[in-house]
Amino acid sequence: MDTEGKFPNSCLNAVTLPPKLIAYNLKRSTLLITPPFTQLNTPYPATAYLKGFLNTLNRTSFQADLGIEVILALFSSGGLRRMFQILDDSDVALSEESYRIYALKDDYISTIDPVIRFLKNQNPTLAHSICDRSYLPEGARFLQLEDLDWAFGSMGIHDKARHLATLYLEDLGDLIQEGIDPYFGFSRYAERLGRSATHFDEMESALSAPDTLLTTILTECLQVHLERQQPSEVCISAPFPGNLYGGLKCGQFIKRHYPHIKVLFGGGFVNTELRSLKEPNLFKYVDYVCLDDGEAPLQLLLEHLDGKRPIQELKRVFSLEDGQVVYWNGAKEKDVAQRDTGTPDYRDLKLMDYLSVIEVVNPMHRLWSDGRWNKLTLAHGCYWGKCSFCDISLDYIRRYEPMTASLLCDRIEEIIEQTQQNGFHFVDEAAPPALLRDLAIEIVRRKITVVWWTNIRFERNFTPDLCRLLKASGCIAISGGLEVASDRLLERMKKGVTVAQVARVAQAFTKAGIMVHAYLMYGFPTQTAQETIDSLEMVRQLFDHGVVQSGFWHRFAMTAHSPVGLHPEAFDVQKLGPGLGDFANNDLEHADPTGADHDLFGEGLRKSLFNYMHGICLDFPLSKWFDFKVPKTTVPRRFIEKAIDDTSDSTVRPNALVIWLGSIPETEDLEEGLAELVFYNKRKEWAIEVSLPMAQWLDNWWPRLRIGDRPPVTWEQFREDFDRQNFGAMDAFTESRAFKILINNGLLLV
Repeated sequence: MDTEGKFPNSCLNAVTLPPKLIAYNLKRSTLLITPPFTQLNTPYPATAYLKGFLNTLNRTSFQADLGIEVILALFSSGGLRRMFQILDDSDVALSEESYRIYALKDDYISTIDPVIRFLKNQNPTLAHSICDRSYLPEGARFLQLEDLDWAFGSMGIHDKARHLATLYLEDLGDLIQEGIDPYFGFSRYAERLGRSATHFDEMESALSAPDTLLTTILTECLQVHLERQQPSEVCISAPFPGNLYGGLKCGQFIKRHYPHIKVLFGGGFVNTELRSLKEPNLFKYVDYVCLDDGEAPLQLLLEHLDGKRPIQELKRVFSLEDGQVVYWNGAKEKDVAQRDTGTPDYRDLKLMDYLSVIEVVNPMHRLWSDGRWNKLTLAHGCYWGKCSFCDISLDYIRRYEPMTASLLCDRIEEIIEQTQQNGFHFVDEAAPPALLRDLAIEIVRRKITVVWWTNIRFERNFTPDLCRLLKASGCIAISGGLEVASDRLLERMKKGVTVAQVARVAQAFTKAGIMVHAYLMYGFPTQTAQETIDSLEMVRQLFDHGVVQSGFWHRFAMTAHSPVGLHPEAFDVQKLGPGLGDFANNDLEHADPTGADHDLFGEGLRKSLFNYMHGICLDFPLSKWFDFKVPKTTVPRRFIEKAIDDTSDSTVRPNALVIWLGSIPETEDLEEGLAELVFYNKRKEWAIEVSLPMAQWLDNWWPRLRIGDRPPVTWEQFREDFDRQNFGAMDAFTESRAFKILINNGLLLV
């Protein structure tokens, strides 16, 4: 770390010191780390959440994303020299594709630092050299450009250059995986070892193997933070199976070289996979394992480590006592309320060092991998909490606790001040429409510039007017679960939506200018071949009518904490295994005796969706996507079109809010008792004609309808006042040309 408190570009510069004990701090401090790997473009938020909470306790803490630090150390001129030197000294036999990269090692070493700066948005002019295809060495990943060139024809030069630079990194990644470390992946590390690992033996064998270049760099980066911060405890968050191995390597290093530091282990993987933990060997690498929301378990565990609380009064914590794994949950304290968790704190993270990459053409996946997004949760848990394939028995979904729009905006403003970034990803399981409405109103009221996206349920409360309000507040995209586009199966899933309803909601978002991504599922229990083909036809029509712009097919997976996993007989499936082990337990093997052979359909569904996303092959017969005989669809050709046109469920609720997003117009008197209201917006001016008395009445209403410090006006209040003016029937006014123009230009009923 330099004199300004900034880490060097590469952890390879970390001093190598002999193992020693750090002097015990009189004031304890906590180091929060995310092990490799999650995302290249933005930090995973768990450590920022915990740091924000520790701030409320006046506890000193620091955080680090070792994933991005390891990537930057490896993908540097120094890192590649080390990598190629290892290959020089080894006798590993490389494939033809990898040997080409090895043969061009000087070109990779000379180009890597400028490319990384470009992907950090620090070297934009390099785009010209990258795009002329003469600067970067090209490996096997570039061969796909011949097939995908049409898909990138409309991309700007910087986007195209970022995609080419991403392929360049992926070529190097393929070489690393083949010749250096078979566990390497840009968004996961040794994921296979962590997935469905009912027993710990294979993981422990991997942890006992000699260090690779990746694990060496990882521990070098970790040592920098240990030496600088001198923590009394290190909290390792493992959100996914692909973080488990890296996290345990960190724990192994700490226990070996800094045995006085306590290692606390938690995160999404732990919460879902390690709930029945009995494996004592895990505690060679960690001291404590914490479940579910980390705030209360961490607070009480820190009190225990301070000597202020007996171990019996911890909350949802495993530890090893006399060779046996013991679960401690005797604390009387409740979980920390969402309003009291504090604002996520992104300080310490090297936010300007994340990489904006473009991996695939899928527009929603691009949001995941491109741009820097501040992560924030609107509400704890899921307000629906019924989907039969989801882990609704677990606390992170079961316990629903929303925050207020005012507090959320306070946190948004504070995070923008911290990060100087206006992009937000609200990471809820399903963002509640009522809370989104209130949040959007508060964002507009405070005039905060925010660009945001989130996950929703396609429920009817997302009206066209609400979607326009969300757009006005900065929403650019939503993702939601269409799952199996079959009403029978959606009912069996307890999704609480129909395909027709999904179509109408998707249309409302799309017309508001918000991108729609559909999560799709195949292989749900009892799903027939006919239902799979009919689902594909529904998806085809949704893309054909332009109401969905992005999607992804997922193969159904049965998990131990979902209703399907807990009660498989109720869903006509058979649980085959694996048996309950001492380590991880979540993914379940199952048989679907009444359903189709689901694995047959995966490739055809993927190929068709890829083409639909680009507006091509929408007229292909569905059978063309499969190399085996499939049934003809039974879905009417105009099903989605008719669903979109159905407005029978568009009645305005009396308590709906009346909001005017436009400017206050200028009123000009015309002849014969008429008046013209002239409006100006950012792009044009426009006008309506109404009677002079109505114009005068509306002049009194505009300030009240605009979002401000006054309480919002309800539709019932607005209508009652209209009726008092003797203008005639309200229904006649709402059907008038003037009212429809107002609706199209910023009058909302939400």
